[in-house]
Amino acid sequence: MTSIPEALLWCLSAGTAAAVVLAALSIRARGQRAGLRSRLSAAEEQNSATLHSNTELSARLRATEAEIRHLSGTRLPDLTLALAHPHVSVPGLLDARFAGTETDQALNAVLEQVSDAITKERARVDAAAQSTLRGATTTIQALLYQLQSALQEMQHRYDDPNVAQDLLNADFLNEQALRRIQATGVVCGAWPGLTREDSYLAELVVGATSRLRGYERVQVSNQLRDPVAVVARAVEPVAIVVTELLANALHHSHRELPVTITLQQGNRGASVIVDDYGVGMHDDEIKAAMELLSGDESFLLTQLGDPPRSGFAAAGQLVRQYGFGVHVEPSPYGGVRAVVYIPGDPLLTVLDESAQPMSVMAPLPHRSGVPDRAGSALPTGATTPSPAAAASAAPSAPAAPSAASYEAPVPQAEGELPRRRRRKPVSELDESAERTPSLPPRSPEETGSRWAALQRGTETGRAAAQSEPPRSPEGNA
Repeated sequence: MTSIPEALLWCLSAGTAAAVVLAALSIRARGQRAGLRSRLSAAEEQNSATLHSNTELSARLRATEAEIRHLSGTRLPDLTLALAHPHVSVPGLLDARFAGTETDQALNAVLEQVSDAITKERARVDAAAQSTLRGATTTIQALLYQLQSALQEMQHRYDDPNVAQDLLNADFLNEQALRRIQATGVVCGAWPGLTREDSYLAELVVGATSRLRGYERVQVSNQLRDPVAVVARAVEPVAIVVTELLANALHHSHRELPVTITLQQGNRGASVIVDDYGVGMHDDEIKAAMELLSGDESFLLTQLGDPPRSGFAAAGQLVRQYGFGVHVEPSPYGGVRAVVYIPGDPLLTVLDESAQPMSVMAPLPHRSGVPDRAGSALPTGATTPSPAAAASAAPSAPAAPSAASYEAPVPQAEGELPRRRRRKPVSELDESAERTPSLPPRSPEETGSRWAALQRGTETGRAAAQSEPPRSPEGNA
């Protein structure tokens, strides 16, 4: 009887133990499932983050490739264009997210290196072109000077009026070619190629005028108080600059409009003021012209346009080398006013008119009682004189006597032009009587007839000298 309860007890104990074991196993299984689920969730999150990172990396890679294509296809071509034309802008980054990053710095480094390489190569090529042009223009200029001398000798050798006129025309054409070759050489760094003596400023202006077509339109007004002259080393540079400014004024104004030149004297120098009544210049054109005329910045031949306009560039080169100044501004007459300022120290001097008289072609100064010889530099329609003779303004030409004798220069302040004082006053009537009166302008027909009459008279005299028999002392045949 006692075995049955024990058996039941043992069965209950075994069942309880089994239940406990099963409960423990169930709890363990649930913990394992929770851990597996957490690991799966973490793996999914990691996979999602990896996928997102891969997506961002792919997008950034595509954006970088787009920036590189933008650099090679747009930014670099625009950069090369902007180096030649400063008004062209170079675009920035295609994607603003790269601003300030290493990618942005790397792309900017590429732009800087390409810009530096292009600038150096352009300067090297331009220097080589200037060297070639400098050598060629120097040789051609020397040949043109020889041709000019030969034409002047032929003018003295032949008496036929038609031949003389043809020689004068050829000489004038040679002067046009010489002016353009000379300006091109100066732009390329060549020496002006001509040495002169100290020359009156008025003579220099007339000489510059004679180098241009349309010289009859130029009217010169001499307002100088003293016989101001330019020192020898600066005569040809100043003449070149005045010539180029006059060429610009004549070219951009109607052929029936005058171009006026006024010579003014100040306390520290003298000025040549050129006014035209032409189309004028816009503000940006004046700014560009002043940049060239200042001579402060270097320029390339490719910056002078196509075809190159070398006038202002040549003037700027000479301004930098010789120390005078050029200013361009709108004229009160609607055109352009150009001013060449020549400082008295060290580019000006005062000559003795009695020892070195001024050429008769130069306009007389507007002194009290002195007849005005201003106006057109040469009579309208007159036969063109030899440009070389007019440019040099030879002092051996006959000139009116000096209005008053001069003594030693009066002491002046530092930088002021030397001045001479009169030895004794001369009345206006006496002074005007001593001066040769100015001749009225002649018509082309009158000038041609006078020239032809001179040639016929010369031919008749020579023919008579060769055909008539020698006369006896008594004058009988």
